[in-house]
Amino acid sequence: MADAEIIPLGTRGRPGRGSGNAKPSTAARNLAGGTAKKRASTPAGSTGPRQVDDTTQRRTPPAPEETAPAPEPSPSPDPTPASSETSSTFATDRAPGAGIPVGDWLAAFGSAAKELFGEAWEPRLAEFLAFLRRRVTGDYAIDEYGFDQEITERFLLAAIRPIAQKWFRVEVRGIENIPTEGGALVVSNHSGTVPMDGLVTGVSIHDHTGRHLRPLGADLVFRLPFIGDLARKGGATLACNDDAERMLRGGELVGVWPEGFKGIGKPYSERYKLQRFGRGGFVSAALRTGVPIVPCSVVGAEEIYPLVGNIPSLARLLGVPYIPITPFFPWLGPLGMVPLPSKWLIEFGEPIRTDSYDEGAADDPMLVFNVTDQVRETIQQTLYTLLMQRRSVFS
Repeated sequence: MADAEIIPLGTRGRPGRGSGNAKPSTAARNLAGGTAKKRASTPAGSTGPRQVDDTTQRRTPPAPEETAPAPEPSPSPDPTPASSETSSTFATDRAPGAGIPVGDWLAAFGSAAKELFGEAWEPRLAEFLAFLRRRVTGDYAIDEYGFDQEITERFLLAAIRPIAQKWFRVEVRGIENIPTEGGALVVSNHSGTVPMDGLVTGVSIHDHTGRHLRPLGADLVFRLPFIGDLARKGGATLACNDDAERMLRGGELVGVWPEGFKGIGKPYSERYKLQRFGRGGFVSAALRTGVPIVPCSVVGAEEIYPLVGNIPSLARLLGVPYIPITPFFPWLGPLGMVPLPSKWLIEFGEPIRTDSYDEGAADDPMLVFNVTDQVRETIQQTLYTLLMQRRSVFS
């Protein structure tokens, strides 16, 4: 295409325009098309230059082809009328850039709220928004020990409740022995490798009496990141006589597990055999404040993580009482941390009164030892009774 010429923009395809030549090039004649243009010819024998009509060189658009009209769609024999109430707006029906209509946003928001909060979602949503506002503005109360009642009821108890009711199927007995008001000391056995029995006991007491159990925890609990703050918000405090006596005098329901880590870390072969109850510090606190002692026996927690081994060297390195080995952990990884669905029985025994003793009874070591032994034997005998009543570990 050595003889091709460039047709400047705006010439409308007329050959030679803007180039100074009247005769179009071969490439221009090929681009013009043969059916649409009329060529100007010079008569035979003429020696003069061929005149080119400018109007005949213009490209004319091809004639449109005649097509038969498309047949109209026939109506359906049984049309279904569209309902205005159930009509939806699709993306193809919207103008480009129109976005999602406000009505669709509101409908989606209402459906999501109903799924999350139930049929009565409006008051629940308003209550939840009010809760968030109080949290942001700091308009909520905690006591001197860090207990946050709103967080405990809305999140902690709500998270533990389905596990206690659906997974462990907890059966509570003797709940009438829990005082409806005033201070009291709940003393329970401890087991389970992980101290889940204290959490389940607290949920059971709250659901049946409406009172919050205030646990006395070991100092290791409050040294752990996140766990310590969560325990404080859940109502726990350090297991010392000063805090225990202040809470009991304040009318709180205090929980204590005298076996400590010896109870939850004992091997599965020694299940439901109570360990030593310490030196009876909880009995001294009850004697000084004159509150009743309520024995509590829990059956079922021993089987959630059967402890078959320990790694003492690694435990000392990490500064923890033990590193548990169960039939499923650490062999199955995170799956081995799922507790087994054992059947739980919790029984609260008859309260042991302490207000009939003399004022200096808490300083009598023999009296403290006798009361401690009485509480321990009551719990141990109740455990044996519950084990005989339970049909199997999982039913």
